[in-house]
Amino acid sequence: MGNETIQPIEAVAEESLNFNIDVFASFRITENIEILITETTVNTWIIMGLLVLLGIIVRIKSNKWDPLKKPTGLQNVIELAIEAWEKFFRSNSSDRVIYLAPWFFSLFAFLFVSNIIGITGLRPPTADWGMTFPLAFSTFLLIIFAGMRHRPKAYLKSIFLEPFFLFAPLNIIGELARPISLSFRMFGNVLGGMILLSLLYGLAPYVSRFILPAPIHMYFDLVAGALQAVIFVVLSITFVGVAAED
Repeated sequence: MGNETIQPIEAVAEESLNFNIDVFASFRITENIEILITETTVNTWIIMGLLVLLGIIVRIKSNKWDPLKKPTGLQNVIELAIEAWEKFFRSNSSDRVIYLAPWFFSLFAFLFVSNIIGITGLRPPTADWGMTFPLAFSTFLLIIFAGMRHRPKAYLKSIFLEPFFLFAPLNIIGELARPISLSFRMFGNVLGGMILLSLLYGLAPYVSRFILPAPIHMYFDLVAGALQAVIFVVLSITFVGVAAED
């Protein structure tokens, strides 16, 4: 009797923790190179398509706006968003890299939608380390770019000669650790939320599955998802600003 009660719960828990990423198609380029079209890839395309479509709609609408008239409706919302983002960027970074504000806004929009898309039943692309690491690595490249462009001698000195040259290996490890820590922070939080929600759906009584997970979804998919997107972008902006500033 006891085994009959425990076994279904164990089976459901084991099934809930199966987070293998589905592969929809594969294309072999050479004997050692194969391109996989995974669930992460498809969901990323969906998110990018939605964002591009939104951008096209705003662009078409903006062509009809008269700059001499008082902004109303969508124009007012867009202008307020741009001004708020520019103020947010300047408060967390250096004015020297203000030209990177559009890139980080695009990054934030992508991460925000990716993190909250789980509420629709789709797997968040950010629950795949293969997605979060390239995004974090792009921040790492921007750190190097900003440092080498705006203060190359001081930036190289901070890595190889400060506080003196014997600390260079530690400084290099610290620089390399930034993209890794950024990527794992995002990946771990999003995947952890997926695991908890899957266990809740799998182990809760059938009737309560339609009611109980709602507030949990609100937290992990909306609140925590938005928070992780903000943290990722704020840290990235700060790192790039510090690299560019004397």
